[in-house]
Amino acid sequence: MTVAPLDASTVILLRRTTNKATPKFEVLMVLRNSKSVFVPSAYVFPGGKVERDDCLPDIENYCNKDDLVKAKSVLEEISSSQAALGIWIAAIRETFEEAGLLLAYKSDGTIPSFSHEKTGQKLREYRTAINNGNFKFVNMLKKENFMPAFDRLHYFSHWITPELSPLRYDTRFFVTEMPENQNALHDGDEVIKHVWINPAQALQKHSEQKFFMVAPTIVTLEELCQFETIEDVIGSTKNKKVKATLTLMTFEKNEIQEQTPDGRIFRAVITSD
Repeated sequence: MTVAPLDASTVILLRRTTNKATPKFEVLMVLRNSKSVFVPSAYVFPGGKVERDDCLPDIENYCNKDDLVKAKSVLEEISSSQAALGIWIAAIRETFEEAGLLLAYKSDGTIPSFSHEKTGQKLREYRTAINNGNFKFVNMLKKENFMPAFDRLHYFSHWITPELSPLRYDTRFFVTEMPENQNALHDGDEVIKHVWINPAQALQKHSEQKFFMVAPTIVTLEELCQFETIEDVIGSTKNKKVKATLTLMTFEKNEIQEQTPDGRIFRAVITSD
């Protein structure tokens, strides 16, 4: 029986680089724990499934009204407005939980600075409590009067896990520029390592079998290689008609493979043993 995919969000974080050896820009990638149920030991972009709390009606109270309209209209195929909003909230929450980066505005309209000792310490404490299940992300928004930075997220692509997989996700990919005065820090649980890397270098490491990735990640990196600047990447999303890509699962010589609609085959480990 085919398992219905769960809604999920992924964020492609980009940062500028002045290193002449790594031109263009770098992308943040995190290494999933080998004990993870979904794509263990794979390098991915920060993200995860949409939680119930991401879709609660009162979360609209902490969002800009214009952003709410955008969030619901961009994901027009989602029948429920709360479900559509939850996908955007999940993108911001998962980025905070896994990578320690907060895409939100303070009451004065600025992004929180982790370089400020008091603010940084408070946000790290919030993150630990949220990851331990002792505090809710929406409660942090409420207590600190933070507003999710939906305007910094740009809808990039849409991937659906193969129908034969026992664990499936319907994942929206968003792209954004790394917020200033913040530093990525992996959570040490779901993801055990993070690295900023040029997309072409990540693909090279994958070809050398030093950097395992699954089909959606590889194809995304290939697309990023077509752009010269972060502005070009973000600009490409304007009026972009994002179509869902459903990959297929195949088996060849005792190896699980994932096939994209154009016929390309990738090694895949969707779930651990």
